[in-house]
Amino acid sequence: MPVNSKKKDAKKWEPYKKLLLKIKEETTNDIKQISSATNQSQKDSSGDISGHALHMADVATDMYDREFNLGLASNDRELLYKVAGALKRIEDKTYGICQGCNKNIAIARLKAIPYVETCLKCQEKIEQER
Repeated sequence: MPVNSKKKDAKKWEPYKKLLLKIKEETTNDIKQISSATNQSQKDSSGDISGHALHMADVATDMYDREFNLGLASNDRELLYKVAGALKRIEDKTYGICQGCNKNIAIARLKAIPYVETCLKCQEKIEQER
């Protein structure tokens, strides 16, 4: 492949790379906020300075909130993993190629989900198998 063609390919995916880096930064910040909120909630629930016992409903609500936050953080970590994979594919010059059938992924699909790994047909097959 000629050098100019490689530069052209790199420029083609540059907007996607910027978008992926933005998603990565926002998701990392979300994880930090969730972690901070969860840690703060644990400190609040363990430091009862009023002398009154916590009501069971309050304890249950705190536990639910913690579990919910941990679920959000887990989803965010999964998203970071997918974003890292997409950034790696940009570096490897395999971005935009379906990992299922090796055909090009539609640009509209990449715009909607920049970290997507498969074309729509392969994704439908995966979902039908589940």
